[in-house]
Amino acid sequence: MGWIDKLNLRVARTGFGRWFRLEGSGAKIERAGSKFSIEIRAGLTTFIAMAYIISTNALILTDSGGICDCDRDQYGATCDSDPQYSSCLQLMKLDIITATCAIACLACVAMGALANLPIALAPGMGLNAYFAYTVVGYHGTGKVTYENALAAVCIEGIIFFVLSVVGLRQWFARMIPSALKTATSAGIGIYLSFIGLQSSAGIGLITSSSSTLVELGGCPPEYRDENNVCQSHHMQGGPTWLGVLGLMLIGTMLVYRLKGAILIGIIIIAIISWPRPTAVTYFPHTAAGDEAFDFFKKVVTFHPIKSTLAKFHWDLSSGQVWIALITFLYVDILDCTGTMFSMAKFGGYMDERTQDFEGSSMAFLVDSASITIGSVFGTSPVTAFIESGAGIAEGGRTGITTMVTGLMFFIALFFAPIFASFPPWATGPALIVVGSMMMQNVVHINWEYIGDGLPAFITIIMIPFGYSIGYGLIAGIGSFIFINSLVFIVHKISCGRVAPPNFEKRDDWVGFITSGGAKSNIPPWIRRLFGKKPVSLAPSHNDDTYKNSIASDASRPMEELKEVTVERS
Repeated sequence: MGWIDKLNLRVARTGFGRWFRLEGSGAKIERAGSKFSIEIRAGLTTFIAMAYIISTNALILTDSGGICDCDRDQYGATCDSDPQYSSCLQLMKLDIITATCAIACLACVAMGALANLPIALAPGMGLNAYFAYTVVGYHGTGKVTYENALAAVCIEGIIFFVLSVVGLRQWFARMIPSALKTATSAGIGIYLSFIGLQSSAGIGLITSSSSTLVELGGCPPEYRDENNVCQSHHMQGGPTWLGVLGLMLIGTMLVYRLKGAILIGIIIIAIISWPRPTAVTYFPHTAAGDEAFDFFKKVVTFHPIKSTLAKFHWDLSSGQVWIALITFLYVDILDCTGTMFSMAKFGGYMDERTQDFEGSSMAFLVDSASITIGSVFGTSPVTAFIESGAGIAEGGRTGITTMVTGLMFFIALFFAPIFASFPPWATGPALIVVGSMMMQNVVHINWEYIGDGLPAFITIIMIPFGYSIGYGLIAGIGSFIFINSLVFIVHKISCGRVAPPNFEKRDDWVGFITSGGAKSNIPPWIRRLFGKKPVSLAPSHNDDTYKNSIASDASRPMEELKEVTVERS
């Protein structure tokens, strides 16, 4: 037994190990395969995969203008030519960097410690762009002020918290058909890979096209137009080929099951990209490159929030504010729900009987509280990150993974110049690899019955093509309801004589009601408040199915039986 194995065993036998249900801790239900050293590595991997949010979120939210303003009659609607306005934006950018690190740290630590899930939280991509460019508008040219938009985000978090407390968010999540939950995981996998192939957060292999929407890119930045379309020199960009090399390195290491393969690949490509006088440098000799390199050279710095802290304006008389609030609500609830359930499916936490996962209630509470706290810091809504899949792929199984990610965001408060300088072509390969891993669940979709298979397929393709998890789920749920409602009506009117092929093989949409009971949606503390016993989501040992499965395990090897029992629990 090596020193790492001894360390893992020693930590597992402590109260800390029992709380997080590490393997060998003696907890009632251990997380199979969970080891302290693996959790640390997985947390680092998740952090590096999502570290781009530190700088990206700051850039996007700074485009809203924040509380900065100018004489728009003199300098124009966007204030671009006002030097004082530019200085104010620079201060806001540093504020948002600090705010992003701070809220990600708090949210990840809370998720890990309270929900014991390896799902990281931070201000969400997509929602921040909607906040900056649609609600507030570029440099404040929208119909809602930055302060009003923050108030809407704060209210959204409060509404989510109330819905989570009474169990409505869990009820909605569990009402999503099983086929669509599985499809969401596969769709997110393609979505992740698509992001990893682009230039904004990936290797730049795919760029936009005016005729075919997307095309093969890979050209150096100087040969792209203002719409990011390659005009020439396709596949001649050094960063793209360096990203391809990173993808091949990670893939090769994974073939040999090298521990930390994804993390090692990201770090190798990042280190190669940092020196300046190269064709693959992240800091070219341009105005933007010089600014990024000056920030990178600081290495250690801390900037307290000055201009965005608690900048609320509670004037909700404008209809635009309510439109923004409603949009935040439905997009965020679908994005977060889809991400959490797909990560639970990917990590093996999903209970197929109840269509729920352990710790879901606390996870939703942490998410909603983080949204409100994030608005106090001045950021757009916080949500679950699909990059959590990178940590899960590295073996993360408990909340320790997320707490390590949160600790790294705390360190990033002081080392932001380093962590904000991981190039997209270093993290892009990790997203592509994780996307391939998330596709493995697609075989569990019920393709035999078209009423399940077609809506699942629509969900899979609409998530990446619509560039939104929420819109993909809306398309899938809508098509599922329409098709199966018509089938149900025809089946009832005909008294069962008219039924489509393989109708008997359809998924049991509301199986959780007949098995776990609708009461299982009610949070345990509410049932205890009224003197009722909480309903367990774990399989009942009195169920005939459970007894039969235990009987069939009698002749199986002890190690295999241990794994099956832990998973079943």
